[in-house]
Order: sequence, then C-alpha cells, then structure tokens
Amino acid sequence: MLPALAVAAPTQSASPALSSLGRYHLHHHGVQLDLRRLPSLAAAGRARDRLLASAFASADGGAGQDVGTSESTASSGSAYVGLFVRMLGLDNDALDREHAICTLQHYSLGGQKCIDEIMQFPGCISLITSLLKSESSRACEAAAGLLHNITSLKLYRDVAIESGAVEEIFSRLLTSTITPEMKEQCLCTIWNFSTDQNLRYKILGSDMVILIVRFLDDEDIKVKEAAASIISNLTLSHSCHGDLVEAGVIPKLVHLLQTKEDDYKIIRKEARRSLLELSTDDNYHAIIVEEGLVRVPLVGSSAYNAFRPQPHSWPSFPDGSEIQRSSRPSKYGATELLLGLSVSEKKTEPDEAKINAMIGRSNQQFLARVGAIELDDEGKEQSGTQRNDLYTILPWVDGVARLVLVIGLEDVSAIAKAAKAIGNASVNEHMRTSFKEAGAVKPLLQLLMHSDIPVREASAYALEKLSVSSKVCANIRAEGGLELLANVVKDPGTPVEQLEKMIDILSRVLDMDTSIITELDYYASTGSEDIVSGESRSQGNVDGGLNGTSHKLLKQDEIASESIFDFDVISRLTKVLKESSPSLQAKCATVLEHLAASEQNATAMTGACTASVIETVLGMVFISGAIGDPENLDEPPTLVIEVSHAVASTLRLLTKLLDFDIFVRSINTVKIVSLLRRMLKSNIPLESKDWVTSCLVKLESRGALFDRSVGGIGTEITIYHTIPRLVEEMMTSFSFEKKRKNVIELNKIMSGGVMEYARAVATAGGIFPLVKMIEESEGDALEASLDVLYNLSMDPENHPAMIAAGAVPLLKRIVHVESPHWKRALQLLRTLPV
Repeated sequence: MLPALAVAAPTQSASPALSSLGRYHLHHHGVQLDLRRLPSLAAAGRARDRLLASAFASADGGAGQDVGTSESTASSGSAYVGLFVRMLGLDNDALDREHAICTLQHYSLGGQKCIDEIMQFPGCISLITSLLKSESSRACEAAAGLLHNITSLKLYRDVAIESGAVEEIFSRLLTSTITPEMKEQCLCTIWNFSTDQNLRYKILGSDMVILIVRFLDDEDIKVKEAAASIISNLTLSHSCHGDLVEAGVIPKLVHLLQTKEDDYKIIRKEARRSLLELSTDDNYHAIIVEEGLVRVPLVGSSAYNAFRPQPHSWPSFPDGSEIQRSSRPSKYGATELLLGLSVSEKKTEPDEAKINAMIGRSNQQFLARVGAIELDDEGKEQSGTQRNDLYTILPWVDGVARLVLVIGLEDVSAIAKAAKAIGNASVNEHMRTSFKEAGAVKPLLQLLMHSDIPVREASAYALEKLSVSSKVCANIRAEGGLELLANVVKDPGTPVEQLEKMIDILSRVLDMDTSIITELDYYASTGSEDIVSGESRSQGNVDGGLNGTSHKLLKQDEIASESIFDFDVISRLTKVLKESSPSLQAKCATVLEHLAASEQNATAMTGACTASVIETVLGMVFISGAIGDPENLDEPPTLVIEVSHAVASTLRLLTKLLDFDIFVRSINTVKIVSLLRRMLKSNIPLESKDWVTSCLVKLESRGALFDRSVGGIGTEITIYHTIPRLVEEMMTSFSFEKKRKNVIELNKIMSGGVMEYARAVATAGGIFPLVKMIEESEGDALEASLDVLYNLSMDPENHPAMIAAGAVPLLKRIVHVESPHWKRALQLLRTLPV
C-alpha cells in the first residue's frame, strides 16, 4: 500500500496552465511524516506533477511550446494514471484515496484523451462512485467533479449508470450537510445524463424530480443554473411533463423568467425553453397562461415590414372606442399629448384593462417601428425545430398586444399563427377580456372572409374561444359580426370545421341577447329600477333607464336580426341539422331555436322543411341504438353524451316551433307523436324528457293527440317523467322542504289507483329515499311516506328492497312510541315478511 501523502504546492517550474488553475494544494494535517517515507512521498509528488502537467499540456494543445514536446509530456504523464487509480482502492488509507481522486479530477480537465486514459482501467468508475460517500468533503467534491467530467462523454454514461452513480448522487443530494460545490457537481452530472433521451427515465425512475425542482429555489446561482438546465432537458421528453408539472415546476420557472438580474441570463434562457416545451400540451399551456405568460409565434422580422403606424389623429383605445376630449383643450397641444383624458372626472378614467391594452400596444408598435420587435437570431437556440415552428414566451400585456399587431400584418402564415395563438391563450375570462380590449375582435371578424383557408380557420378558432365571454359576444354584435357570421354560414364553400365554429359563436351571441331580453322583461314586469347589471351597462348594450329605451333597442335589434338570418341562412342551417355529426347538430338546433322566436323565421323554417328534418334527427337516435334501449350499454360514452345533447337541442327547437300554427300544420303528427312517446319510455336523461313532455302537452292542447285510452298521454307522462323526476329530486336535493313537497305530490299521484304508478316508483329507485323520509320527517310528510310505501308493499317483489333499506326497525319504533301514524306503520309492518 502506498503511504499517505502530504503534497506541497507545485514548484515554479510547473506548467503555466497548472499555475493558472490556482495551484491545487493537498495537506496532511495532524500527521508527523516519517523520514523513511520521504523517498516514496517525493516520487508520488513528482508523479502527480507530471500527471497534471501532461493534462494541462494536452488541454493547451501545445500552446507556447512545440507539439512534439506537448505529446512527450502527455505521454510521460499518462504513465502515472494507473498509479492514482490503484490508490482509489478501498484497502488504501483515506488520505491516499483523497489525494488520488483530487489528482485524477484535475487530470480529467485535460479533455477526452485524459478521460479515456482514466477509464481504461476496469472498475475505476465504481471506485470513483464509492468516494461520493466519503467523510471528506474534498474527496466527495472531487469524486463528483470527476463523474461530471467523465459523463460529459456519451461513451461512458452507460457505464456510470451501471455503477450506481445516479443513486449515489441522489443520495448525496438528499443529505443536509452537502456543500454548494458538491450540489453543483452532482447536478451537473445529472445534467449530462439528461442530455441522453434514453437515460432520462433513470432520473424519473429515481423519484427525484421533486428534489431537482426544489433546487430552483437554491441560494447558489450555479445550483439554480444546473437545476434549470436539467429541467430544460427533461421537458424535451413529453413523458416527463406530467411529473414536472405535478412537482410545481411551472410557477418556479415563471418566477425565474421574470427575474431581471444580469446573473440570471442563462437561467432565464433555460426557463424559457422549458416553458415553451411544456406549453405544447394544451393543459399545461393553460397553467402557464394563468401564471401571466403568453406563447407567441416568431414570424420573422421581415413580416413586420408591412407594419404601418396609424397617422396622427385623436387617440383612441385599442378596442376602437374613442377617448373623451377635454372640455378645455390646450392651445399648445398638451391635451392631445395626454390622450385627452380628464383625470379630474372619475367617470372618464379608463379601467385597468384599457390601460394595460394601451401600454402593450405602445410597447409593441414602438418596437415594430424601430425594427427590434423580433430579431432574426431569436429562437435559433431551439435546435431540431424549423423556423416556422418557433415560439417565444412574453408577459401577457406584451403578448396580447404582439398577437393583435401580427393579425394586422400582410404575411398570411404569420396571421394564421397569431390567430391560432390567440385562441390557445383564451383560457380564462381575464385573457378573453384582454384580447377584446386590445382590439382583436374586429380584425378577426374581417379575417373570416380572407382568401386563405388556414387564415379563415385560425380566425374562426380564435373567435370561438373568445366568444365564451359575454363581453366578447357583445363586441361581436357591436362590430356587425352577426351579419358576417350569417354570410359565412350560408356560403356553400365554408368547410365543415369552420362552419361548426361559426354556428357555435352564433349560438352564444344569440343566447346572450335572449338572456338580456328575458332579464329586461322580468325587471319591467316587477318595476325594478335596476334593470340590468352594471357590467351590461358598461358594454353599451343598455342605458339602464326606466323609460324603456334599452328594452326598445334590444327588441329593435331582434327585429333587425330577422333580415340578417334570411331564408338562405335558415335553409343551410336546416341542411346542417340533417346531415352533420351529433355535436354540430346540437349547436345548429340551438341557433335555430333562437331564431324560432319570431313568426317570420318560423315560417321560413316551415318552408325549409324543418319538420321532416326534426323527424329524421329524432328517428336516427333509435336507428343508431345510442339511446332508447336500456340493455344497450356498449356504446362509447362520448357518443352517448353527444347524441343526448343533440336530442335535447332538437326537442327544444320543436317545442318552440309548436307555438306556431303554420308549423303544426306542416308536421306529420302521427309520426312525431309516436317518436315522442317512444322517447318518453326510453332511458334518455330526464332533462331531455322535460322537453318531450312539453312537446306532448302542446300537441295535446292543439288536439293533435288521438289516444282515447284511459288516462291518455297524461298517464304515460306521469309514469315515465313525473314520477322519476320526483324520485330523483328526493335522492339528490339538499332541501328538506323540497323532499317534503315531493313525497306529498308522489302520494297524490299514487292515490289515483293506477298500478303502474307503484311499479314506476320502485323502478325509479324510490324505496330507499322513502324509507329515509320515514326516519327524518313527521306530520304530513311522514304520513305520505307511509302511504306510498304501503302501496308499494302490495307487490311482494318490493319487500326485499324495503327490508334492505331498513324499514322494519323504523316501523317498529313508530309503533312502539304510538305516534299519530302508528296504525299505518303497523299495517305496513304486517305486510312485510318479518
């Protein structure tokens, strides 16, 4: 075994490169050297100096000396590598091992040739890894640094993995006494592993993603850099995204990206790369937007050459609304410079959304004017991607303004990307309102008529996402969007995908109008002064006065819309209702339902043979087998839901049209009634049965039903709709008063003496909530519950369910205390097999 070494600093004759690295020192404290060990000590010291000198000569490439001398030095130094590798052995003294690992770590700085010479000895990587557990912090740091250098070469990463390096590194990272230098070297080694796609699963498999994400908050900036770089590599594998997001990486990356210190330049770059990769998933992109960032496509600086700033005029807000002029303008033009705002009057102050829109527009237009809005080399660090697929991340104020600016350019590809990005960023009301205030609605509406198909599709997508907001819907209407949307719908060349989005937007805008008119009618009938909310007033839809001006304007708007939705539009919508998918059928039926509010549109629908289309839609429900047969349980859930929505929307349309005689005369009454009765008996949701019942009641009131049997259609409605509805509300309602009224109503129905009523209650699952009512209620509710259960007990098939629900002990308790209803309880108890 080689003796423990105390090595002094290198002599002045050592390599200049060695001096430049700070002259590595090793000290042997507290040990008195034996003079007999000096020859071997000196030999080891000279070996170390030769070894390091050769490494530095290799790293310099012979700078300052001829190549032959450099190669000779490296060759002589490499002869000592085996000596220091043997000193790593577990049977050596701890100080010998520390001296050897520190020397080899410095030697590895000489480059690949030096690392190759170290790795030529079998098992050396295991010895290096074992020193990560050393009690000496210097040995641990040197071992981690040597692993960092070795794993920088792809050739040796698999060997390091097999030696258990990952597990040992993570074990060290978990210790509380780890030094910043050790943390940095360990994380840099993991960084090397993470560059290899096939080895990333090792990092995730070790369940240490949370720890790596936690290092983003470390005080040492180098540790932060290493952790951010690891995460940047992990995000390149889509399978890693879920674990990273669950570990809370997005808020931390957003915070680092928004840090302005100069030292954080590399960290900001890695954070941006990570966020861009995570944003490729729609769900994670929504989280990023919630954190205040927007993904913006890089369209190239040449695309902005078409930008032309508006000529000088009285300023306006980005959404097009004018700024109020001051009552006393300055003769020096100061009024216009201050945007004409009268700050002394509260009502003229813009809200925060408008202020942010103006700031963002000013910033982006200024950058566009000076040619700095997008640099040609921006995004080139995203290796492996094409220029037309590059994105950047911006704060939402600048991102919203940038996207709105781009959709006003001439580059077709840039417009399509920006419009799609607007749709992707419209994940909440704040973002949708921000795009509205930034003036995105008007240009997007105009782009619906663009000659380029991808531009039309992208703008339709953006408007569909934005129209979730009622404020945006009001803006669409104010910008003449209804007429434009109607023209797109009746255009036979409109693709199906775009048509579905247009119909969806129309349904939302029309639904908003209907809601406002209904609200106005309610307040007008009650005489309330607060006709609409302040939000509606701010949108400019109503004036909020009591003179009925607002109501009159909306009614006039409704009449004007009749000329927009002419026979051609209604005919196209009817055709779509007949031939489209269930999801599009539901949206189309919703639009037609809104239009069916006027007799003129109802007449047009009659002429467009809407009645036969409704018959077809309702009939195809049973042909497809998606609903109607309780035993058919193999259909995909998504299809069942879509078909259910389509049926409900079509039934609402039919209910609205049955108010008009001209339509009733056009329908095949026998077929419609047959379909409705079949649907009433099917397993469609009760919400849909509400509309089935409404249609049947309207047809019966018009004498369109010819069922002369006892009870007629009323009996079927009670069995298949009323009783299931009462039972469901008893099971789901949290209001005891609601339950009390339902059980009393159920008892009234049962007193009609129709045997099918009892079977309907049992089939709907009414036994358990009725038994629960016995336990919780008293008075008329208790009496009604006992009466209904007594009627149900006449059928022996209901006895097991009643016993399972716990009726027997409850009935015995009522009889025992001789409550006012004990006789009925005793009668019920005697019918049960107990």
